[in-house]
Amino acid sequence: MSDWQARAGTSFTPRKQPATGARGMVVTNHPAASAAGAQMLAEGGNAVDAAVAAILALSVCEPMMVGLFGGGLMHLAHPDGTHEVLDGMACAPFSARPEMFEGREPHRQLRGGQSVAVPANLLAWEAALKRHGRFSMADVIAPAIRLAERGFAVSGYLNECIQETAADLALDPGMARLFLPDGAPLAPGARLVNAALGETLRAIAAEGADALHQGDLGTSASHDLARKGGIITTDDLAAAKVIKREAVRGTYRGIEVWGPPPPSAGGVHVLQMLNLLEAYDIAASGFGTPQTLHLIAEALKMAFADRAVATADPAFLKVPVAKLISKEYAAERRGFLDLTRAQVWTAGLSNRESANTTHITVADHEGRIACCTHTINSLFGAKILLRESGLIPNNYMALFDPRPGLAQSIEPGKRVTTSMSPLILRKEGKPYAALGLPGGLRIFASTFQAVMNLVDHGMSVQEAVEAPRAWTMGGPLEMEPGFGAETREALAAMGHEPLAVPHVAGGMGAIRFHEDGPMEGMMEGASCWRADGAPVGIGGGPAASGVRFFPDVVK
Repeated sequence: MSDWQARAGTSFTPRKQPATGARGMVVTNHPAASAAGAQMLAEGGNAVDAAVAAILALSVCEPMMVGLFGGGLMHLAHPDGTHEVLDGMACAPFSARPEMFEGREPHRQLRGGQSVAVPANLLAWEAALKRHGRFSMADVIAPAIRLAERGFAVSGYLNECIQETAADLALDPGMARLFLPDGAPLAPGARLVNAALGETLRAIAAEGADALHQGDLGTSASHDLARKGGIITTDDLAAAKVIKREAVRGTYRGIEVWGPPPPSAGGVHVLQMLNLLEAYDIAASGFGTPQTLHLIAEALKMAFADRAVATADPAFLKVPVAKLISKEYAAERRGFLDLTRAQVWTAGLSNRESANTTHITVADHEGRIACCTHTINSLFGAKILLRESGLIPNNYMALFDPRPGLAQSIEPGKRVTTSMSPLILRKEGKPYAALGLPGGLRIFASTFQAVMNLVDHGMSVQEAVEAPRAWTMGGPLEMEPGFGAETREALAAMGHEPLAVPHVAGGMGAIRFHEDGPMEGMMEGASCWRADGAPVGIGGGPAASGVRFFPDVVK
């Protein structure tokens, strides 16, 4: 029994096994994407090459989660210890207006042409590759082309997603033809081929992101969208840009925590919550005890109360980042926390952000780390297919508040706010861990708890990603099945509203870097039971499950 288990109020056994490697690690939410990234490392590429290859592969084999017509964040750490965040978040089109959805049917903001925001995913992937990669776009996109043209086996997870959204998919002829042949959802094991997407990927291999943002592919996409009521023009696509931002940094019990800045809420509010709880002995309190879960819930409510009024696109709203992540502000907020009773904290934010995202975590032996979260927002985005290109566009406009005059209101060119939280941790300046996950509003709550699992409870990386999670933004306290009835009853007695849920957020992918002990010099990759994820290690090491390539493969 490990030390954390001896003090825990909740125990569990991980369902998956980690993989190890000395020369590289790729963790994604689909085995084919992990293999694509590992191929780049095995052929002499670096973590950025592997990350872009993996994301492009995911855009094919996780069509419900991510795509070229989406948005996301790439958190990159370099061998010299510097960090940068490439912001490829989507933005509102030029012709968007604050009142365009006010008083209208909700589905117009959730699906169809008007729900689509201007994408920047591809621009971010290309920028990362050009600045830091060794391979060309044609090199890293090859696995994705193969998956699109030759097809891939539909997983049980993809089948479930199709079933969940079948009624909406049936409304679009292209989506119905691709995912509902003969009127029924593609069965697990069936082969999914998207030949039009294969042609699109070949165009990008030849022309780069210009194919979509300056060329014929973009013209085709804008025309297809217009036929479906969309308002994105070629001018919107041409004006889209990736923004290089400085990562936010804080410390938790001596561990450096780096994360994305606004318009992401992830980095800022994870640091805010860690600062809040640093004053308490979480290790002694124990994992999954009512006392620890009470502190987690109160920290989450405080963070969401601040997120609602303070976090948005910094080009449109001045975000007080320095104050939010300061130890002094945490001390001020700590004065409102009651250690025995739940407090009422009004979040003031509707639950519009979708949980349907994807994440990759990649590292190489030279010290590069790519921790990237990307999405088309809801399951299958806008739930329409651009037939000429095979693209499934995002429905990012659903993340804006339909009411004018608020922090999250629609404005032309405004980037959506996100909870994406790709985190990289350092200990004494050296990489300690990197992690992230999909899950919409539940993302930064999950990474916050994973950091505590590693730092406070001393869990293994596999335990840290699979541990039961809790979430609240001021209403019910969602709790995964791993927490028992007695724990829920104790929290209810403290004034919380426990609500048992199948899972909080999605499949986390993480890498732990070992600097000493029996695994010295090794990277340990882990994915959790909540998705189809698989870690792939490069370069051997201690025996472990997972796919591994040995040193003689890498020249």
